[in-house]
Amino acid sequence: MFIKENIILAIAGIKSNKMRSVLTMLGIIIGISSVIAIVSIGNAMTSSLTNTLAKNGATNINAYVSPKVDENGGESYDSDIWKNLKEEDCFSNEQLDNVKKLFSDRIETIALREMTGMGKAKDGYLYANVKINGVNDGYKETGNINMIKGRFITDKDLKGSRKVAVVSDKFVNNMFKNNTDPLGKEIKVYCSDVVQTYVIVGVYKYEASPFEGPNKATEKDMQTHLYIPITTAKASAKNKNYSEITIKPKANIDVMKLTDDLVKYFDKLYKTNKQWHVDVYNMESQLKEMTSALNTVSLAISVIAAISLLVGGIGVMNIMLVSVTERTKEIGTRKALGAKSSYIKTQFIIESVIICAIGGIIGILLGMGIGAIACLLLKAPIIISVSTILISFTFSMAIGVFFGYYPAKKAANLDPIEALRYE
Repeated sequence: MFIKENIILAIAGIKSNKMRSVLTMLGIIIGISSVIAIVSIGNAMTSSLTNTLAKNGATNINAYVSPKVDENGGESYDSDIWKNLKEEDCFSNEQLDNVKKLFSDRIETIALREMTGMGKAKDGYLYANVKINGVNDGYKETGNINMIKGRFITDKDLKGSRKVAVVSDKFVNNMFKNNTDPLGKEIKVYCSDVVQTYVIVGVYKYEASPFEGPNKATEKDMQTHLYIPITTAKASAKNKNYSEITIKPKANIDVMKLTDDLVKYFDKLYKTNKQWHVDVYNMESQLKEMTSALNTVSLAISVIAAISLLVGGIGVMNIMLVSVTERTKEIGTRKALGAKSSYIKTQFIIESVIICAIGGIIGILLGMGIGAIACLLLKAPIIISVSTILISFTFSMAIGVFFGYYPAKKAANLDPIEALRYE
């Protein structure tokens, strides 16, 4: 019963000094809102990064032919060295078939891509800028190609080295007016002094890649990818093999283990090659490193923000000491009427806890609001950490008890006679 009375007395004391109580809560409000907002923003950025990389092939494994270490222990990236890259140094179709067979239980597909140049499709006054990429049928999965009309490059296109192309919706908007169906239409692409003719077999939805940086060109002048069969792209090339491949693992496969096994396989395959070897890597390890770095930064900033909670706690203790001094006569009267020291102590601890609890609730709501607004501005998903809210609120309550205990004990230990004499 006496706890209920103390709560009523504590609330009455807070109401009688509204401005002072609000200023006392300010440190708690700022501390908790800062921690929750920072953690929410950090979680949102981590989630956004994870989703972006996953969407762009975070689990894909990339393998590419690279110069071996030189006599000084470093890799040579002199541009002249690439002139020595021969057809037999690259991946042949036979080697890629062997990789598929050997790891058939873990590999879904192997994607091939080779950029053959940049050009401009023209039809009278209409034009569209393109990057011409030779790809195989597996590139649709690893390249995250979202088809909206027609089809992607097929195995038949590759075997027949067909002159077909898959273009973006931006390309279609620039080259075809009045809702003309682009499928089956011929386009002429001008590359330097060469004019190449392709038949459109599919249209994909253009999505800006986070790895290519912002595209500052207008929609009319925007350069998008134009995909053709890689066999068509290599028809006139001296090197028919591939210097780079992308491997898409099957679902629920240990990507790191598969990467290690591929490293061992290609090291053995290129053991006798004195100048070249194969680098194999995946983005999963990079994703873990970036996520860890973001979490570390968020934690560090949260700790700094949490310092204001301690400052707020000191403010609570200071105000409670002032309150004890102001209410010395009241305390003396209560003790003279038989109030136990434990009752007096409980009253002031409850008052301190209520101040911190109200400040904590306001801080939580403010922090959630700031975090949500920041996430919307950053165009990141809004993720509110329930555990952070619970920890912050519990911490604010603990501050109320910890910093309210000394003033409460001082009030409880007052001599009633001396308290009644206090002016």
